[in-house]
Amino acid sequence: MELIEYADREMLGMGLADALASSLRGALSTHDRASFCVPGGSSPREVFALLSGTRLDWDRVDVFLNDERWVPESDPLSNTAMVKATLLTDLAAKARWVPMHVDAPDPEAGIPALLPGFEGRLPISVLLLGMGEDMHTASLFPGSADLAAAMADDAPVLMAARPPGKAEARVTLTAPVLAGALDTHFLVMGEAKRSALDVARTSDPMDAPAAAFLRGATVHWAP
Repeated sequence: MELIEYADREMLGMGLADALASSLRGALSTHDRASFCVPGGSSPREVFALLSGTRLDWDRVDVFLNDERWVPESDPLSNTAMVKATLLTDLAAKARWVPMHVDAPDPEAGIPALLPGFEGRLPISVLLLGMGEDMHTASLFPGSADLAAAMADDAPVLMAARPPGKAEARVTLTAPVLAGALDTHFLVMGEAKRSALDVARTSDPMDAPAAAFLRGATVHWAP
């Protein structure tokens, strides 16, 4: 794991956007297309806004989420809506979006329709992950009843997730898919998450799922 510390979040945003753009250019220099897997939530908004104006061959980039809440795009909690509003604008509007939600009553019913979108787009070229204070990443939550299945070496590409204490069901990429990424970056902000990162580095992934993806990753942190 490589840890890059920034003086503030503005510097982190610029540094991480540059790093992701460089990684995508590298992937596109050796392949016809590149896949870019991104987190939801509020933390990456500024990074995405900066990255969206970066010059690269966006029309050769496939963008998809680490995970998604099973809510329609019109819902304020939709990660899809956030990514479309912040990343898939400006020059990056030319990128191809791979959906993580369809009109189905639950993730189990919707996953068969989502899976064809990932054919030919794995392994992930460039992966950006976030991490919670509980050391979850994507929708791989410690204490979740479905965690062991999602962390298994033979896990399918997508699984439904119902984290304890969370109202919405979710769909998530599983551990083998995330672990297979060719270049992995973590976005970590704040002192509490820095402390969680220090714990995760030496923890069992079943207790700290983010630990499964830290080896070989570049972690970008700012207070």
